[in-house]
Amino acid sequence: MPRPFSPRTRVSTYLSAWMPTGDETPQSVAGYFAGGYSTASSTYFSRIDKIAFPADTKSTLSANLSNAVQHNAGMANSGTAGYVGGGIDGGGRFSTIDKIAFPADTKSTLSATLTSALSYLGAMANSGTAGYFAGGGNPFTSGIDKITFSADSKSTLSATLTNARVYVAAMANSGVAGYVGGGYDVALISGIDKITFSADTKSTLSATLSIGSYFQGALANSGTAGYFGGNLGGGITSTIDKITFPADTKSTLSATLSTARYGLAGMADTPLAGYFGGGFDTALLSAIDKLTFSGETRSTLSATLTTAVYTHTAFADSGPL
Repeated sequence: MPRPFSPRTRVSTYLSAWMPTGDETPQSVAGYFAGGYSTASSTYFSRIDKIAFPADTKSTLSANLSNAVQHNAGMANSGTAGYVGGGIDGGGRFSTIDKIAFPADTKSTLSATLTSALSYLGAMANSGTAGYFAGGGNPFTSGIDKITFSADSKSTLSATLTNARVYVAAMANSGVAGYVGGGYDVALISGIDKITFSADTKSTLSATLSIGSYFQGALANSGTAGYFGGNLGGGITSTIDKITFPADTKSTLSATLSTARYGLAGMADTPLAGYFGGGFDTALLSAIDKLTFSGETRSTLSATLTTAVYTHTAFADSGPL
């Protein structure tokens, strides 16, 4: 009688090829800071700086954004590509969405565009599924555009932000929900809207930011917590607010940014650390602060942005989430 399994097809052999090992931690790759403006030289930038994890070394891509802009928004389908949409230069706003393909870091431009030419918007991603661009102006909007990653196609949610607003910050608990915090309509906003990814529905957290805030940076340790850092509302601050998932409670870290600043950008190497780069305090900044998630401690990289800039954007490749 023949054996039911050859040595290469025994249950014990083929189970080991696909059975989870308990070590599915995302693999650190790199974060990216894109675009921005220098008041010192009156220059808009299309440049993309790359921070390689875990060494935290900086290089600059040969690829550039399609437009030299500030007040753009970025998010990533981690392990696959980053997306940068909207923005403004001295001549007007853009509806363009650029795609940076990982790991080659090549740039293409989607045929899909934002519903309208926008600046001052926020972006977040349900990695592996879709990304979202929310809010912005001009005119002020509460709309939320969705980029479905499988086809890079754009649709617009029926759900909208609580307020039509500009200068928002956004981050995501990938697989669960995205969060859009702060901004400005006719006044500073401290509220945080939540987009639940399974149905693309919007709710508003009972928790709020410490103060009405705009020009913030945001990032998330997906599965654990999101962070909003810096602010121009009520004065320039160095505060970092934390939204703990899934309860969506807010606390404020004892750690702060190295300087009070606004117009900064944030991205994260989930589950290890978040990075806040650039901004403006009493002058433009090129410094990059690192928030180590395990102890929520802040350090500052020896690497800096190529140029001191503010009102730029950031996104990260942490490998498949």
